[in-house]
Amino acid sequence: MNTAGSFIIFGGTGFIGTHLAQHFLRENQARHILLVDLAEPRNDSYAGLLQEGLRSGRVEFMRWDVRKPIPAELRSMTPDLIINLAAIHREPGHKPSEYFETNLHGAENVCAYASAVGCPRMVFTSSISPYGISEEPKDEDSLPVPETPYGSSKLAAEKIHLAWQVEGPGRKLLILRPGVVFGPGEGGNVTRLIQSLVRGYFLYMGNKTVRKAGGYVKELCSVLDFALEHQDRDDEAVTLLNFSMDPPPALATYVSAVNEVTGIERSPWNVPRFLLLGISYPVEAVARFLRIKQPISPVRVRKLFRSTFVYPKRLRELGYAWKFSLASALRDWKQDFPEDFLSESSLGSTGKRGERTIEPIIPDYAVHGHNSRSE
Repeated sequence: MNTAGSFIIFGGTGFIGTHLAQHFLRENQARHILLVDLAEPRNDSYAGLLQEGLRSGRVEFMRWDVRKPIPAELRSMTPDLIINLAAIHREPGHKPSEYFETNLHGAENVCAYASAVGCPRMVFTSSISPYGISEEPKDEDSLPVPETPYGSSKLAAEKIHLAWQVEGPGRKLLILRPGVVFGPGEGGNVTRLIQSLVRGYFLYMGNKTVRKAGGYVKELCSVLDFALEHQDRDDEAVTLLNFSMDPPPALATYVSAVNEVTGIERSPWNVPRFLLLGISYPVEAVARFLRIKQPISPVRVRKLFRSTFVYPKRLRELGYAWKFSLASALRDWKQDFPEDFLSESSLGSTGKRGERTIEPIIPDYAVHGHNSRSE
């Protein structure tokens, strides 16, 4: 994208939304950005450009729940681009109905708003979760077979956005299906992997060769630019792209890259998977009885052994040139936000009132597409 415009990012104060907003500001692609979300914009050190934009008025924030119809006060503006990031995704963590309530109602309300104001273009971040779990490689031509409420709700939300696109002449839609997206402020699986390696308590769980599709958040920003330019150049109305490094790295590759960037030399032990799965059931039962929040549930343990083997085939065919290797992405992340690599305070998480929290010992590397505070 070369022309500055007016953008609305629903779910815009989460991890990905923060980086996208800063990318648009840095590249001078947006004259005005509206972030719509339930949480306040981030003020961490890596979000300095966003805070500067908020002070100047180039960025604004509106608190809103996308499960409700978009308020009338937004009907007076016609954005050049709407990006829909808003979703809930953590599994386990929500009732099955909650994924559909948020992800489907959110899609319906955002699309209804786009139609009402005459927005010509939308970006929807879906997930690789609709593909389901497979040790065989999947790409954009693979049949989606979602196995979870989250994956099913994301696939249904894609259909809602596709219906919006065909209902109006000249509308363009970009659907991105990312693997795990990591980078400054992610606070998710890759952050936990880094911290557990640095502190010397990371263990393989019989899963060294398991592949985990994913990519750096700044790469995702570049892919979004590339895809929108492709749509304009080739006059493509609907574009569907997987987002991951090519090929998707194995878990051992993540570990090697972290060792290289941090300068540590860890050779993690490999715990047999049957042992971990066997203890996960009584641990979960006791934790549930004591109202202790802890990461070793059977659902998460099974995900440790299952690949998200999803290729970015279409990006490869379109000639996209990746800007980051896994190691260079981690170096860039460390430079921008070293706290994610070193801060003890970022290890723990605060549970709900009345609950005690155990710090996560192992990253779950779940199927979920993108980690975001707004999700």
